[in-house]
Amino acid sequence: MTWCNDMPISRRFVCFVIVCVLFVWLFCARNRDISQYESMKQVLEQTNIQFLETKSELESLIDNLREKCSVWDPDLPVVYGVTPTYARPVQKAELTRLSHTLRLVQNFHWIVVEDANEPSILVANLLRTSGLNYTHLVAPTPPSWKRKLMEPKWKKPRGVSQRNAAIKWLRENKNKDTDRGVVYFADDDNTYSLKLFQEMRFINKVGVWPVGLVGGLMVEKPLIDRTTGRVTGWNSRWRPERDFPIDMAGFAVNLQHLLRHPEAEFSFNVERGFQESALLSKLVSIQDLEPKADNCTKVYVWHTRTEEPYLPDEKILRSSGLRSDENIEV
Repeated sequence: MTWCNDMPISRRFVCFVIVCVLFVWLFCARNRDISQYESMKQVLEQTNIQFLETKSELESLIDNLREKCSVWDPDLPVVYGVTPTYARPVQKAELTRLSHTLRLVQNFHWIVVEDANEPSILVANLLRTSGLNYTHLVAPTPPSWKRKLMEPKWKKPRGVSQRNAAIKWLRENKNKDTDRGVVYFADDDNTYSLKLFQEMRFINKVGVWPVGLVGGLMVEKPLIDRTTGRVTGWNSRWRPERDFPIDMAGFAVNLQHLLRHPEAEFSFNVERGFQESALLSKLVSIQDLEPKADNCTKVYVWHTRTEEPYLPDEKILRSSGLRSDENIEV
């Protein structure tokens, strides 16, 4: 490299600077290529993760659709189950338990109505992942009819606004001449046998059956005349003078029959325990009732209740601004 030594100092300096700049440019270019490669590699990895997630979601969707198709027969009447619900510690537990039973029922449409001003995320998430055909509604109970903190549950009627909202939805969305089905008011704390839904599907007007663990009895049931096979009364011990001394879980109504009676609904302006009579008296007489469950000799539904959870430590936590269910849905 003698030619460099023969140069003047100024020219040697310029050459040195050029060589340094060239070296830096090559170094940066090399690093830029490495950076681009790493960036492309990260994009590829993220795309692969997104693809796998999308694939998993699609497979889940396909499984859900297959499951729905396997339990949906277009020639079979639909069972519309109406479930009023309200926010409380056991709400998700009870709705989850009930949803697992309902998933096994053919042609079932679940109408869940919250006692709230707007849909809750908890109920919306549960319904979205339930695998069921469903309608999610809200219908707040009027303030004057809401139960106060220490007031007994039986003091005021519950579920009136919610059940009426479901009936209104059916009237607005179903045709009284062409839509075949049956409407059943299924509270979220009861226990149901799948046989019950098989029994109710082909009711002509109103079907009735025994209910276990209700009214202070092991079973409350319709009384049947052995000769005619018709309902003659009930074995109810509480307010037996009611027109229909029956529990909400003890009957179902043919959809078209309900839609043809626009005056039929529940009411706040009746005595305690008369909600069932308020509806049924506008639909049928006792002679029209259709006994089910092997002529009312079998119990397929039980009026069970979840024990109110004892949460003293949770109250202590919340009094200090904390909570055990922070960022987790219970």
